[in-house]
Amino acid sequence: MNIKDEGIVLKELRFKETSKIVTILTKRHGKIKGMARGAYRPKSQLTVNTQPFSYNNYILFKGRNFYYINQADIIESFYTIRENVNRVVYGHYLLELADKSILEGDESYKLFLLLRKGLKILSKLDKSFLKFILSYELKFVSFLGYKPLLDSCIICGKEYLHNFKFDIEYGGIICNKCSLVESNCEYMDMAMYQAMKELLYTPLDRIDDINISKKTMFKLHEIMVKYILHKIDRKKFNSLDVLKTLNGQGGELYGNYFRDD
Repeated sequence: MNIKDEGIVLKELRFKETSKIVTILTKRHGKIKGMARGAYRPKSQLTVNTQPFSYNNYILFKGRNFYYINQADIIESFYTIRENVNRVVYGHYLLELADKSILEGDESYKLFLLLRKGLKILSKLDKSFLKFILSYELKFVSFLGYKPLLDSCIICGKEYLHNFKFDIEYGGIICNKCSLVESNCEYMDMAMYQAMKELLYTPLDRIDDINISKKTMFKLHEIMVKYILHKIDRKKFNSLDVLKTLNGQGGELYGNYFRDD
């Protein structure tokens, strides 16, 4: 029986000579594996619709191991992401976040909407990439069910803290006294705290007016990556390794990582 759903392609894998297996985050069926038969044939209508970032209306048939793609109609290709190296790297990070964090078949409606909105904003972004990524990470981990708790010490409940850290294990701020018995804590100052709170509660398309120093953004991003990896039980994000590699080769990408202008 055929089903209809919207979906965004997270990654693709060649299968035999002419077909591919694609991982798709769908609106109603969560993350699925789709078989696109003949997608590598020169005149295949599925070639464009099964590339990473592609957002389509799909008609699918559920088989034993895969959903088979019978038809795909493009809604948005997000082609402009591919026109800018910064957008490409950060875009693949958004896709990888979804792929590594969401189990196949799990309900992920909010994460689908977040990814769709994130790609739409990223496709037009020319600056402030790190601020955008931080805001996205905070919303993403919150929709996963691990929203950072920022109003009081996550262990003892003490409020109005002036000296504290961020507890990776429990996901929130922790007072200095409680941090003495918790090993998985990261340094956090008031500027980082305020930035985290603002970015968490401000919509992605309204973060332009938030002023955050480059140093603060970099430290916060390190915390968020560690926090997300801990919660999804992963060791690293390959897309961020690409970013570091490009920087190590003398590229300017990592410098643009901190652009605020």
